[in-house]
Amino acid sequence: MTEREAEIAIKELRDELDRHNYLYYVKAQPEISDKEYDIMMKRLESLEKEFPQFEDPLSPTRRVGSDLTKGFAQVRHLYPMLSLGNTYSIEEVDDFVGRVRDGLMGQDVTIVGEMKFDGTSISLIYEDGVLVRAVTRGDGEHGDVVTENVKTIKSIPLRLRGEGWPQKFELRGEIVLPWKEFDRLNAERQFQEEPLFANPRNAAAGTLKLLNPAEVARRGLDAYFYYLLGENLPADNHYDNMMAVKSWGFKVSDAMTRLHSREEVDDYINYWDKARKELPVATDGLVFKVNSLRQQLNLGFTSKSPRWAIAYKFQAERALTELKFVSFEVGRMGIVTPVANLEPVLLSGTIVKRASLHNEDIIRKFDIHEHDMLYVEKGGEIIPKIVDVELTQRKENTQPVQFVRFCPSCGTPLVRIEGEASWMCPNKYGCIPQITGRVEHFVGRRMMNIDGIGEETSEALFATGLISDIADLYDLTEEKLLKLEHFGRRSAERIMEGVEASKKVPFERVVYALSIPFVGETVAKKLAKGVRNIDRLMAMSKEELEAIEDIGPRIAESIVEYFAAPVNRTIIERLRAAGVTLSMPDEDPATLSDKLEGKTFVISGVFSKHSRDEYKNLIEKNGGKNAGSISKKTDYVLAGENMGPSKLEKATKLGIPIIDEDKFLAMIE
Repeated sequence: MTEREAEIAIKELRDELDRHNYLYYVKAQPEISDKEYDIMMKRLESLEKEFPQFEDPLSPTRRVGSDLTKGFAQVRHLYPMLSLGNTYSIEEVDDFVGRVRDGLMGQDVTIVGEMKFDGTSISLIYEDGVLVRAVTRGDGEHGDVVTENVKTIKSIPLRLRGEGWPQKFELRGEIVLPWKEFDRLNAERQFQEEPLFANPRNAAAGTLKLLNPAEVARRGLDAYFYYLLGENLPADNHYDNMMAVKSWGFKVSDAMTRLHSREEVDDYINYWDKARKELPVATDGLVFKVNSLRQQLNLGFTSKSPRWAIAYKFQAERALTELKFVSFEVGRMGIVTPVANLEPVLLSGTIVKRASLHNEDIIRKFDIHEHDMLYVEKGGEIIPKIVDVELTQRKENTQPVQFVRFCPSCGTPLVRIEGEASWMCPNKYGCIPQITGRVEHFVGRRMMNIDGIGEETSEALFATGLISDIADLYDLTEEKLLKLEHFGRRSAERIMEGVEASKKVPFERVVYALSIPFVGETVAKKLAKGVRNIDRLMAMSKEELEAIEDIGPRIAESIVEYFAAPVNRTIIERLRAAGVTLSMPDEDPATLSDKLEGKTFVISGVFSKHSRDEYKNLIEKNGGKNAGSISKKTDYVLAGENMGPSKLEKATKLGIPIIDEDKFLAMIE
C-alpha cells in the first residue's frame, strides 16, 4: 500500500468508526455487529502503526465511545472506565493467558472467568454504606449522573447489608433488561405500532437515560456487578472482593469462577457457550481477569485497556427449525405483515415460535418455500430474524411462499405503498383488524389510558355491536358492558372510570390517539403545540402544516387526507360532544410577546445559560418560529459553542446573521 492509499484508507476508517460510535453510544441504533466493528478497529490500529505520520489524537483508536447526553450533569470518574480488548476465538484467549504468565515472569496465576452481560455500564459510589452517586460510562473519563434513575432498580441496595465494606468505594457493573421485561416492553410497543427495541442492551441504555424516573422504574431494569475499586478493600484479590460485594447485597453472577490452567479456561468457554442460553438476561461473551490485584498492578494498562483482562465474544446464536406456515397479519394502519410460524426453538433464553418476515421482498430474497428449514438468529441478542434457508433439506415438490394479494381479514384487494416494500389494505373503515387496532391504540396507556380494554375486549365489543369506532367508547355504559361474556361488574366499573378520566387527557395525547398515519407521539406533540386546537388542525392546508417544525410533506399530506374523510370528522364531533379535550390550555399572557413575530430561528451548538429546548420555547413564546435546517427563509442562527460546521458554512454563504446567547436574550428582554 502506498502512503497516499494508506492516508485515504485511514481517513475512511476513522470516519466510519466515528459514525458507528455515534450510532451505538448516542443514538443506541447500531448498524453493524460488535465483531464487524472490532475488525474495522483492528484494521485502523494496524494502519496507524504502519504509517505513524498520520497520527491523530482524535482518532477512534485513541478514545472510548461516548454515551454522553445533554440531559444530565456530568462528572469525572474517580478511575477511568476503560474498555476491554476483544477476541472471538479460544486460541486468542489462550494466547492472553500465555502473555500474562510471560509478563509475570512465570509466577503462579489464577484467572477469574465471569459472564459478560449485554447491557450498559454503570459506576456506583458508596460512602458509609449508602449509595451517593451513579454515573454512566460516558467517554471513559466523564459520565452522566443518573443516580435518581438507578435508585429505581430494586436489585441495587441503597443501604448495604452485612459488614466490612470500606468507608468509600466504587463498584462497577452492568445495567441490564431481563428477557421477560424486554419481551413485555416490545409487546407494548408492537401493540402501539412503535419501533421495537432491537435488543435488551439498547433498551437498557435508552431507559437509563430517560428523564422520568417513574418510567425507568416501570421498565424493570436489573443489575449485575463485576469490579470493586477503592482504598482498604476487603481482600488483595478480585474474586474474594466480589464475594464480599455479594454479601453486601449486590447481584454478582454465579458464573464467576477461579480458573488455574488453560484447559480450565477452555472448558469454561465451551460450557457457557451453551449454558448461557438458559440465563434470564442477555449475554454477549465472557471476561477473563487476573485474580491478584498486585499482579494486575504489575501488568498495567495500554492506552485503551488493561493488560490483565480480556473479553471473549460469543458467536451470533442461530438455530435451524422448520417453517410450519406463513401467516399474514393486518395492523391498525392496514399494513399486511408476513410472519413465519416455526417449530419452537430455544434461542438466548427464550422459546422462539414466530419471526417477522417484514414484507414480500424478504420472502423473495430468501426464496422461501413451504416447510423450508430456516435459520433463525439472534446476533448480539437481537429480536429473532430469519437469516437463511437450508436448501439441502428442502422437501421435494414444495411451492414458493406467495404473498397474499387480498386482505386476509376482509378480502379487499391490497395496494402497494408507493416507494416502499409494504402492501396495505385500503379498506380502513371496514376491515376489522384495522378498526379494533385503532380502538386498542386509542385506549393505550400513553394515549387515552382507558384501563381494561385489550385485544380480546375490543374484539368482543366490536363483535357484539357495542363499538364500531373510537367515539363509540363514550356511549358505553356499565349495563352494556355487563352483557359481554365473562365480564364482571368491577371490570365494567374500571372501564367506565377510565372512559370518564380520559376526557381530561391533554390535547397532544388525543392527537396521538387518533391513529393519523405517520403521526407518532413526538409528531403529535409538535402538532398540538403548533395548531393549539383541533379545529385549526382540521382546517389547515398541506402547505400550512409543512410550516410547523418537523412536519414534512408526507406527514402533512397524511393529515389532510385523514380529515378529508367525513367519517373522521364525525368522530371528532362526537369526541367533542363527549367532553374530550380538543385544544391546548390558554397560556399566561404575561409570558408572551411579539418581539420575534415573523422571525425564523435555527439553533446550533452547545449553550451555557439555557438548554436548546428552553431556547426553542423562548423563541415560540415570543412569537418566533423554530426550524431544523437553514434556508433562505431563516432570519437568525442562534449559535452556541461547537456550532455545526455545515450550518456555519451555509449561514455564511446565505448571509444569515449568527447571534450568540447574550444577543438573543437582549432581543427578547
